[in-house]
Parts: sequence; structure tokens; C-alpha cells
Amino acid sequence: MFRRQIQLIGKENQDILSKKSVLIVGCGGLGNSLGMILSCMGLKRIVLIDFDEIEIHNLHRQLAFNKEDIGKSKAEVLAKNIKRCDTKIEFINKKFDENLEIEVDLVFDASDNFKTRQKIDKFAKKKKIPWIYASVDEFVGQVGVFEKSSFDMFAIKEQETKGQIPSMVSLIASIEAMLGIKKLIGKQEEILYFVDFSKELEIKKFKL
Repeated sequence: MFRRQIQLIGKENQDILSKKSVLIVGCGGLGNSLGMILSCMGLKRIVLIDFDEIEIHNLHRQLAFNKEDIGKSKAEVLAKNIKRCDTKIEFINKKFDENLEIEVDLVFDASDNFKTRQKIDKFAKKKKIPWIYASVDEFVGQVGVFEKSSFDMFAIKEQETKGQIPSMVSLIASIEAMLGIKKLIGKQEEILYFVDFSKELEIKKFKL
């Protein structure tokens, strides 16, 4: 099943992935794309958490949902729709809390607010695991790998979202997934990327 992937990362690293569990916090635009990308990469387990229900305006950028899903639990529907391979998919239908009792190897941030990201940082620090930060607004996105560095140190402030385009959300989710996979196999250091596609594609990199 993973022939092309093993050609790239090797059988040893594929075996490492088969023992790893991850948590995706948020099942909106980023969470949809992350779930679809990660679900057939050979991970042991993916856990989804979100308290929200699907609305008509979500469909534009939340690619795993359709009109028949409106009013249903985002976490439950996403868990069902990304169950394409052998990875175990679980969902939790509630708000994320830093005291969540769950054991995973890495957390993906697919939330849309600063307070939740602060909670993810506290959760990850308590569990001594890395987490991948991501945000999208208009044609700009940020993606970062946090482990020892504190999220609060970098003054990444929450602003009112002006709008999002599906392709930008999927682009950031793809970078986030790549950073997470590399971190799980031990080939990724802490980093913060600033991605600007408002004109020509520009990517700035900051070491943490």
C-alpha cells in the first residue's frame, strides 16, 4: 500500500509511523485537509476533537463534508469520511482542554483561535510531545513546529478573520502534515514558516 511513500522515506521510517498516534484539534478547514492527507499514510491512530456542528458556509473549504452533513457533528462525520485505510480513527465531540486524558505522540493544531492554541501548547508541554501550529487568513498562513519553545514567546496574536480561500487552507494543511510526519520520524527541528501568497508566493523561515 505504501510503496511510493516507502521509496521516499524508507521502510524503517514507515515502521516508525505505524506505531504513532496523533491528535487533530479542530475539524474545520485545516482539520478536514489534515485528516484526508494523514488517514492513509500508515499511522497507527488518529484522534479528532471538535465540539461544533457542520453549517452550510463550512462546505466551501471543509472538503470532507457535503450538504447532507449539515447539522451533524464535525468530528463524527470527519472520522467516518477519512476512514479509508487501516489507521484507527477516533473522535471526541467536545471542546479541547489542556487536561484531556489521552496519549498521543504529536498534536496538530487545526483550531481557529489563540486561546485554544495556548491550551494545546500547555497540553503538549505537560505530555512532553511536539505540536504543529497552523493558521490561515486571506492569502497568508503560518505553520510552526513547537516542542521546547513556548508558543506565548512569539506574540502570534489573534485577529478577526477577513476570509479564506480553499486552496490556501489546503496548502497550509499540506505543509502542516509534512512537518508533522517529518517530526514523527525524527527529521524535523522546531521552526516557524510565514507563507504569503497575496502576490507571488513568498515563504519566510524563522528558527525557534
